[in-house]
Amino acid sequence: MSELPGAAVSLLSAPPDDTAPRPLAAQRVLPLRRPGRWILTAIVLVLVAQIGHGLVTNPFYQWDRFAYWFLRPTILDGLLITLEVAAYSAVLGLLGGILLALARLSRSPVLRAVSWTYVWLLRSVPLIVVLIFLYNFSALYKTLSLGVPFGPAFLTFDESRLATDMAVAVVGLSLNEAAYAAEVVRGGILSVDQGQHEAAAALGLPKSYQFTKIVFPQALRSITPNYVNQLIGLIKGTSLVFYVSLLDLFGSAQTMGSTYPGDIVPLLLVVTVWYLILTSVVSVVQFYVERYYARGATRSLPPTPLQKLRTALDDLRARIRREAAL
Repeated sequence: MSELPGAAVSLLSAPPDDTAPRPLAAQRVLPLRRPGRWILTAIVLVLVAQIGHGLVTNPFYQWDRFAYWFLRPTILDGLLITLEVAAYSAVLGLLGGILLALARLSRSPVLRAVSWTYVWLLRSVPLIVVLIFLYNFSALYKTLSLGVPFGPAFLTFDESRLATDMAVAVVGLSLNEAAYAAEVVRGGILSVDQGQHEAAAALGLPKSYQFTKIVFPQALRSITPNYVNQLIGLIKGTSLVFYVSLLDLFGSAQTMGSTYPGDIVPLLLVVTVWYLILTSVVSVVQFYVERYYARGATRSLPPTPLQKLRTALDDLRARIRREAAL
């Protein structure tokens, strides 16, 4: 049966059907609209703008006096003392925490009991009480000696000469920090899979080698973020050493505030900004330490802030190109 030539012509010249599905390349996926999120974002931006405007325009903050005090030698000397106390206390506290954690995990009931008692006591007593108690320690024990227990002494020390303001501050903070670090280290060690302990023991490795080369490096992935939080608390806790006559950053600002009562607010802002700088530096170090110990535990390392910025810019360029193409 033959077809009429006009039939093919009429089919070719027929208008396109609007109800036919469009190709996937021509379709555009519209994101779900979330008006609540946009409203909340606008409210937050307004509040942030108001706070920033108040900080800049309120004469009560005296930003000119803040700039005057920020790099004064008195403030910088107190900052140096803060750094020294925090550094010594962090190292000694971590070493003490490792020893206490190992004692808590040992098979000796005496070591476990002593370690638990120490952690329980030092975490229960406020840090300011520990510092003041150590500051007045010479009233209880005027001399310290080394010798046979309950027997003759070979060496005797004058406690008042040993207990300088720096020594009291470092010892007090270290004792307090060790109690918290012990629980952080113990939790990190317990987080290591038991199969790692068994594999190390099956190889016949010494206990010390098992801990330093196999168990502890894996435990650091869990220890690092928790201990850095403790370290940030330690940096802020150094402000209490002012009460044992050590002029740290806060103590120097407090002394200057007593001399210049009109500059109390600018001095407090100076202390606030310096503590923000110190804790921010510690947070940056924490990120890179965590990133280092994440090797082998994740498929890809967490991106650095510079990599995140580069990715965001690339995504923004790609989005602009897509919008321009449509």
